[in-house]
Amino acid sequence: MPTVPAKRSRTKPIRVPKRRPPGATHVAIIGAGRGGTALMEILATDPLVRIVGVAEIDPRAPGLSLAKRLRIPITRNYRDLLDMERVDLIIDVTGNPEVERTLQEFHRMGVTVIGGASAKFMWQLIEARIRATAEIEKTLAKYQALYRLYVKEAGSAVTEERTRIACEIHDGLVQSLAGVNFKLDLCQELLRKDPKACQATLRETKAQLKLAIQEARQVIFNLRPVHYDKMELIPALTNYLKSYETQYHIKTEFSFSGDENLLFPRTKIFLFRIVQEALSNVQKHAQAGRVQVRLDIGLDLLTVTIVDDGIGFDMDAVAHDPEKWDHFGIRGIVERARLVGGEAQIDSKKGRGTQVMVRVPLVKKEAGRHGKN
Repeated sequence: MPTVPAKRSRTKPIRVPKRRPPGATHVAIIGAGRGGTALMEILATDPLVRIVGVAEIDPRAPGLSLAKRLRIPITRNYRDLLDMERVDLIIDVTGNPEVERTLQEFHRMGVTVIGGASAKFMWQLIEARIRATAEIEKTLAKYQALYRLYVKEAGSAVTEERTRIACEIHDGLVQSLAGVNFKLDLCQELLRKDPKACQATLRETKAQLKLAIQEARQVIFNLRPVHYDKMELIPALTNYLKSYETQYHIKTEFSFSGDENLLFPRTKIFLFRIVQEALSNVQKHAQAGRVQVRLDIGLDLLTVTIVDDGIGFDMDAVAHDPEKWDHFGIRGIVERARLVGGEAQIDSKKGRGTQVMVRVPLVKKEAGRHGKN
C-alpha cells in the first residue's frame, strides 16, 4: 500500500485526553504517510474522537512512530480495520486504487467511509491548519522572547540608573551640601569675632550653594529630561549635550535632519537612552576631547551616529569577551536598538576613537501615525 513520503518531522508532544466520553466516535485510518500523520495529530487531541486502529504496510511510514507514541493499534492489513467490532468512521488516505475499490464495495450499518479526493482534501486541510498553528506558535515564541528581553533590559536599566544617580548625588550634591554646612558653622563662629571674614565666607557659601542647586537640577534632568513631557526628542538631546559638555568638559557637536514627528514616543525614549549610554561610555572609557552626535530621520530609516576622538579599543577582543562587552556598555546599546526593531554597529580601534551607529527601520504605520501612540 503506497504512502507519500513525509516532508517534515514533528517532535512536539501531543496531549491526548486521558478519558473519552462513552459516545466518542471510533475512527480507523488506512495509511500512515503524510495524510495519516496529519489526521492522527489533529484527531488524537479531540476528546470526542478515539482512533481505534491504523493500517500501514510500509515500515518506514512516518505516522507509525506517532501511532506508537499514542498507543494506537497498528496492523499491516487494512481489512483488519474493516472487521473491527467497534468502528464508526474509516478514512482512507493511501490513494491506492485497490483499497478504494474495496471500500466502495464495503457496506455495514453505522459505518461511514471517506476516501479518494474527499479524504485527501480533509488531511491537506488539517495539515495546513497544523502548519499555520506551528507558525503562530513560532511567532508567539519570538515575541515572548522579545518581551522577556524587554523586561530584563528594563529592569537592568532601572538598576543602572539608580546606581548612577546615587553616585552622582554622593560624589557631587552631598559633598557640596556638606561643604555648605561646614562654611555655615564657620560663619556662626566668625559672626562676632570677625564680621568681615564672616561676610567673605557667606559669599563663598552662597556660590557653593548655587553649585549644589545646579548639580541637583542635573541629577533630575538625567533621571527625566524635561522635554519627555512633550515628547520632543531634538530639544531633549540638545539640552542633554549642553549639560554633558559643561559637566564633563568634553566638546559636543549635535546635528540632525528630518522630522521627529515620524517617530513613536517609545522610539524617541529608547533613542535618547542609547545616546545617553553611548556618551556615558565616552566619559568613562574614551578619554576623548570631542564627541559628535548625528541624527538622520528619513521616511524609511532612522540613523543615529555617535563618534568620539578618544583612545578607542580592540573591538575584536571585546566582542569575544562577555565581561568586556558589558564593561564597555556595548550590550546596553545593542539590546536597546533591538527592542525598537533596529541594530547597532560599533567600530573602534586603539588610538582611532569609536563610532556607534544605530539603524532603525521605520515601518509605514509608524510614519503614518506621526508618533502619536
